[in-house]
Amino acid sequence: MFVRRPLSWMPLTVLRGAALAAMLGTAAVQAQPMGIPSMGAASSADLSPALERTLGDAIMEQGRRDPTYINDPDVNQYLTALGRKLVATAPGAHQPITVFAIRDPQINAFALPGGYIGIHSGLVASSKNESELASVIAHEIGHVLQRHVARGMTQQSQNSHIMIASVAGALLAALAGSGDLAMGVAAFGQAAAVDRQLGFSRQAEQEADRMGFDMLRKAGFDPNGMVEMFNQLSNASRLNEGTGGGSYASTHPLSIQRMSDIENRVRETPKVHHRDSDAYWYVRAKLRVLQARDSRAQRATLQSFKQEVADASGVAQSAAWYGQAYAAWLNKDFSGAQSALENAGKSGIIAPELSSLGVLLALDQGRPEPAYEQASKAWSRWPQNQGVALAMVEAMQKSGRYKEAVPFLTQRIEQWPDEPRFNQLLAQSHEKLGQPVQARRAMADYYVKVGALPTAVEQLTQARSMSKDFYVQSELDVQIRTIKQKLKADRELLERFKS
Repeated sequence: MFVRRPLSWMPLTVLRGAALAAMLGTAAVQAQPMGIPSMGAASSADLSPALERTLGDAIMEQGRRDPTYINDPDVNQYLTALGRKLVATAPGAHQPITVFAIRDPQINAFALPGGYIGIHSGLVASSKNESELASVIAHEIGHVLQRHVARGMTQQSQNSHIMIASVAGALLAALAGSGDLAMGVAAFGQAAAVDRQLGFSRQAEQEADRMGFDMLRKAGFDPNGMVEMFNQLSNASRLNEGTGGGSYASTHPLSIQRMSDIENRVRETPKVHHRDSDAYWYVRAKLRVLQARDSRAQRATLQSFKQEVADASGVAQSAAWYGQAYAAWLNKDFSGAQSALENAGKSGIIAPELSSLGVLLALDQGRPEPAYEQASKAWSRWPQNQGVALAMVEAMQKSGRYKEAVPFLTQRIEQWPDEPRFNQLLAQSHEKLGQPVQARRAMADYYVKVGALPTAVEQLTQARSMSKDFYVQSELDVQIRTIKQKLKADRELLERFKS
């Protein structure tokens, strides 16, 4: 069974500070904008797109273990789809984009090497419409496509070299096989602070604005969303001034020139009436619940949902009911969750997020057969939705349908090869069917995808000792050798960055 409850929370701002203190020691970090050097042969040689992606992959493999990382299928699938919809409109853009969320109420976002973009839950929660959210993601994609992060990390300054060496050192420690979660967390926190340390120049910020604006417009979003979000970020920055809040505007300074430039571009653009996707409202509601970690914040969030139920209509009202249902479900108030979920669907609105929660709620109420029937109908309707697929698997397992689960999971792994939970669930199904070799091979695939390569080797070694089949043993030998070679190559690459 996959873990559905949220992990314990640690503010990323605290994590960043700890990582910087641990990794950088007493080295000074420049506070003023450092700018971006001109693109040249040296920058490309130091951190080519391929090497940048490799470094980004290594960082994210550890980042997915971070307590603030939100490992939720609805959230990650929606944000990444939004990012890829935007980047698809950029001419000549071949950079793969992955957008993920972290649990932090501050209004912020950041780019990592290799096309990874992190969005604070507070940014999504504070957005008033999908165009506002898309404008920030588009801006961050602009930084990625212009290779501002990669170029900034390889510029000729002492702090830049310390920065990339620190990230590499933390990743090397995490790859050592000790299972030290703290080192992986430190690597992620250090990398997540990279854009803050770089302090992009005004020119770089304006480049990202203009590229983001074009993507926003071509993807069909309302370009005025960028102006609205700029104003909101500017107000948040003034409110947080002097508090060390690390708001988005402090890492991406909103100059009068930048504001005027975008406002002028909006005036020259025909008006756009963009309809927000249903997923935006449900994901926004879920993130508001997930970021409310103490009782005071939870009460305030529930109160805001109740106000929205009274004031809103349509999908926005349904999402407010969904937020209440999701919060009640997390707190194991199943009757309250059931009541709120029924209200969410009263207006005739149907959505995969509502169906998935309904399946999980039925399972927690001890009704596996109705849950399986509901999951089957939902999967027939939304065969591209990861949340529905995961709910379907849990319904299969809870109702004892492990034989059905194996081929279903095999197909989902082919459909979504980057999602490790399907491998983990496949391992559980094989174990229940008395197939220990297959179970360990599936778990090895899971550990490879989450970056725990030494643990993957252990799983395959166990599988080899359990098998008496010569051909299976040979296949396992090849897998073990391949992973060890990857581990060696990753270490050599990180040693290069470290030095």
